Amino acid sequence: MTQELAALSIGELAPKLRDKQISPVELTESVLANVDTYDHDINAFIRIDKEKAIKSAKEAEQEIQSGNYRGFLHGIPMALKDILYFKDEPATMGSKIHEGFIADFDATVVSKLKLSGVTFHGKLNMHEYAWGATTTNPHYGACRNPWDLNRIPGGSSGGSAAAVAADMSIASLGTDTGGSIRIPASSCGIIGLKPTHGRISKYGCFPLSWSLDHIGPMTKTVFDAALLLEVLGGYDPKDPTSVDRPTQNYSGQLNEDVKGLVIGIEEGYFFKNVDNRVDEAVQKALKQLEKLGARIEVVQIPSLAQAEFAELVTITTEASAIHHDNLVKQPEKFGDDVRLLLEMGELMSGVDYVQAQQIRRKLNLEFAATFEKVDVLISPTLPFLPPALGESTVDINGQTLSFLDEVIRFTGPGNLTGLPSLSIPCGVRDGMPIGLQIMGPAFQEEKVLNVAFAIEKLELMNGQKPDLYRHR
Repeated sequence: MTQELAALSIGELAPKLRDKQISPVELTESVLANVDTYDHDINAFIRIDKEKAIKSAKEAEQEIQSGNYRGFLHGIPMALKDILYFKDEPATMGSKIHEGFIADFDATVVSKLKLSGVTFHGKLNMHEYAWGATTTNPHYGACRNPWDLNRIPGGSSGGSAAAVAADMSIASLGTDTGGSIRIPASSCGIIGLKPTHGRISKYGCFPLSWSLDHIGPMTKTVFDAALLLEVLGGYDPKDPTSVDRPTQNYSGQLNEDVKGLVIGIEEGYFFKNVDNRVDEAVQKALKQLEKLGARIEVVQIPSLAQAEFAELVTITTEASAIHHDNLVKQPEKFGDDVRLLLEMGELMSGVDYVQAQQIRRKLNLEFAATFEKVDVLISPTLPFLPPALGESTVDINGQTLSFLDEVIRFTGPGNLTGLPSLSIPCGVRDGMPIGLQIMGPAFQEEKVLNVAFAIEKLELMNGQKPDLYRHR
């Protein structure tokens, strides 16, 4: 047993498991050893179930040994965000109010992963009720960034990103309502894919905002994200927002050829007021893509100027509707930051909400027109480097700005429109990873994944990973 196994991706591990070069038990023990070593400092887990994980790994080993190999995910250890339901198991949603809740059914994504032979070993820390972007949880403790324990991992899926980055889970899932997959993916230097709204079922996931919520993969490689999308995608009649569109063999179609690709750049919004270090890393990636034959085209999407208003009104109003009864009856059980946001949502008017939806409609039309001219849009994922734990502001080129205002500025439009969006690491500055965001047309995740695959092949990270040994 060696902890180095846990550093590998699904794409690297699956053939070894299939060919019996390694066993699922050996791999699971490797991942659990990393949890023992690192999670005391990182705090990515709300709950760890070693006994159940080893039992599951032994069952996977027996199946593979007997010739019943289920596919790439068979025997792969994964921990999931504690907002997804497992039958007869607790799901806290990172809250005090739901700390005793036991689900009586599996989330659709959990069912699909179980059928694929995944070994589950725990539930991951998150921002309370997914309503925030720091994963500084008042009930389960702050999750820390594996690259720098004094910084946030992003949120709300901070535990998922930190666990994957620290090799405490081979892959994971996150939920994304304003950027909660892509923000922590950028902050922790991993891949985070928010697919098209309706592509992956949300049945069995506690909601934050009905019309903005998504579920998606958080992985070490683009191949792994593509593979998980294949497994998780598809129509689900149990989810009223699910869309009946066929999925594809995304992992088998990955192609790093970008010759003739047209990349849209919206300078007036997505490149405005960006930390110089972030801008430098993203511009470097764009230049490399140009050298490979891609073409850059400047585009304009006027309604982006109102996107922050529309995102804030929609998410706060819908979240407050979901939590209204508990806010009235037991407000003291919410963390201070979440309670404040829920109270803010109670103040929004019907006029505000309708205006926000009108902006969304304009955005959808303008993005659709833009994707008639370009294949994808590229931008930074975040306009800043992850701030220190407890900070409510960020520094962007000497300006002190509100973290809450800035954190979803580039990710929120993907939720308002429901368009597929992916964050991929594109460099390291001052010891912290930087994420590049790729957006594509609705239900054309293959375009987003292929561009991400090309960027991955550029090796802009130069093999840099969190220095986990300093946490020993």
